Amino acid sequence: MELRAAALHALLDADPAAKARAVAALAAACKAGQVAIDTQAVMAAPAGIPGRPARPELVPPLQVGRRSMGTPEGRAMLVHALAHIEFNAVNLALDALWRFDGMPEQYYLDWLLVADEEALHFTMLSNHLGTLGYAYGDFPGHDSLWEMVAKTSDDVLARMALVPRTLEARGLDAIPPLRKKIAQAGDLAAALILDRLLVDEVGHVEIGNRWYLDLCLARGLEPIATYDELTVRYKAPVLKGPFNIEGRRAAGFSEAELERYR
Repeated sequence: MELRAAALHALLDADPAAKARAVAALAAACKAGQVAIDTQAVMAAPAGIPGRPARPELVPPLQVGRRSMGTPEGRAMLVHALAHIEFNAVNLALDALWRFDGMPEQYYLDWLLVADEEALHFTMLSNHLGTLGYAYGDFPGHDSLWEMVAKTSDDVLARMALVPRTLEARGLDAIPPLRKKIAQAGDLAAALILDRLLVDEVGHVEIGNRWYLDLCLARGLEPIATYDELTVRYKAPVLKGPFNIEGRRAAGFSEAELERYR
C-alpha cells in the first residue's frame, strides 16, 4: 500500500462513515509498517474531489440558519455544524497528503495524523448527533473551508498559510465560547467532545504553522509579510476577534503575530 495513493482513494469516498473507517485503517496500517510513502510521485487530480454525500445541502454561510441553544433542535444544529466542519477537515487533510509531491516524509505522516484525528472527531460528533435524534445531512452546511482548499491547490505554501493556520485556527478561537454555551444548555457530552477537539486542533494548527515556516525558510521568504501577501492574493477571510491567544501560542504562532491579534 502506498500512502498518498491510498489517501486519494479515501478522499474520493462519498460515504462519510466509510471515509472515516478508511482513514483509521490507513493510519493503523502505517503504524504497523505496512505502508510505503512515495514522496516524489506526481499525481493527477481525478474527477470527484472531494467525495461527499448528496446531503447535507450546501448553501451560502448566511443561509445555514441558527436556532436557540435552549431547544433540542438548536443543539442538534450546532453539533451538525461541527460535524460538517470535521468532515471537511478530513477531506482537507487527505488532500494535503496526496496532492503535494516533493515534501519530506514527515510532512505526509503529519497530515495522516491530522486526517485520522479529524475522522475520529467526525465520528464522535456524528454519533452524538444520533443521540439527539438526528443524522449528518439533516441540516444544511456551507462549503467555505473546501473553497479555500480548492483555491490553494497550486501551492503547498499557500495551502499551509491559508487553511490550517487561518481557517482551522479560527476553531481555536471559536471552541471555548461554544463549549461554554453548550455546557450551559445541559449537553455535557457535547462539551466533552469539544474539549477533545480543542486539544487536537492545537496540534493540527501547529503542524500547519511548522510546515509553513519551513517552506518560508526554504524559499527565503519572510513569514509575516508573505502571509499578508497570500491573504490578499487568495482573498482569505479577514480574521475577527476575540482570539484565543494562549491556544494560538501553543499552536506555534510567533509573539510578533500574536501582538497583531491583541
